[in-house]
Order: sequence, then structure tokens, then C-alpha cells
Amino acid sequence: MEIILAVVVVAAVIFFGALISAGNERQRKAIDDLREQTLLWTIQDLRIKREKLAREVQVDDPLGWLNRVATKICGLDLGLQITESFNAPNALLCTSAINGAKVVLSPFSPNEINKMKRQKQARLSRFVDNNPLLSLPRKITTYEISVLNEGILFDLELSLAWRTLTGQDADHIDHLWIYMI
Repeated sequence: MEIILAVVVVAAVIFFGALISAGNERQRKAIDDLREQTLLWTIQDLRIKREKLAREVQVDDPLGWLNRVATKICGLDLGLQITESFNAPNALLCTSAINGAKVVLSPFSPNEINKMKRQKQARLSRFVDNNPLLSLPRKITTYEISVLNEGILFDLELSLAWRTLTGQDADHIDHLWIYMI
């Protein structure tokens, strides 16, 4: 009798533990979805508020603007100097005037870059292109810049600055990633 009671208690504990675990996972997914929806709502709200300001946006000194943005996000004045511009995938290779470090600016997130690397490409084609995004190390310091952490007109200013600095169309870009090599 005692053995049956012990087995029933253990089974009940395992069953309730599984129920609690499943409930926690459901709550985690719901919280992640809520966070994502809040982020999207905030970005849309900022877009609506800036409609009037959008007509007056100008970036007179694109490299100076890029340095100000990078300084604000990274916390140190990089003194960026453009080395080279790459197309497909879009990237801007810069050198820091302070310590000579290489800095890659791109509208592609680390996840998107990893997907590009995994695509079926010949190993030699990566090295022929010399695009720095395809040869980034695994552990790298990254910073994300968007309207949420830079300002309400960031994507409009980015579009103008990117077009001037690289000659590439940038109307669809709303995030910029900084990769410190």
C-alpha cells in the first residue's frame, strides 16, 4: 500500500512539474510576442509622429553624421574614415582614426549574415569578393542603431548619408549594424 502511494505521489509531482513547465514555456512565448509587438508599435508610432519633420531632413556632412551616430551608440569617438564600399551584401568598411581598428557598417544583422554564409556558395567565391561581412569572426562586438536608440529621423538621415557615402540606394534601410573588428 505504501509503495502504491509513493508511486502515485511521485507520478503526481512529475505530472504537475510537466504542467508547470509547459505553462512557463507558453508564458515565455507570449511575453516574447508581446515584446515584439510593442517594439513594432513603437516604431510605427515614431514614423507617424515624424511625417511632418520628414520633409526637412538634410545631411550636409554624411561622414560627420555617421561619426556622431557611431560615437553616441558605441560610447567612444571612433573618428571613422571610409576605406571601401561593398555591394551585395551592402557594407561600408571604415578605419578608426584613433586606434586603426576596422569597423564594418551594414544594414544586415548578424543573423542575416550567418544565413548568407550558410547559403550554397563555393568557398573560393567568398575570397574573390573580399566582402568583410562574409569573413566576420564569430565573436565580434556589434551595435545596432535604429530609430529607437538614435532618433526619430534616423532612417531618413541614414538613407541620405548611405546614398552619398556608397552610391547605393538605401530607401529600405531602417537599421544599421556596427561590427568592430
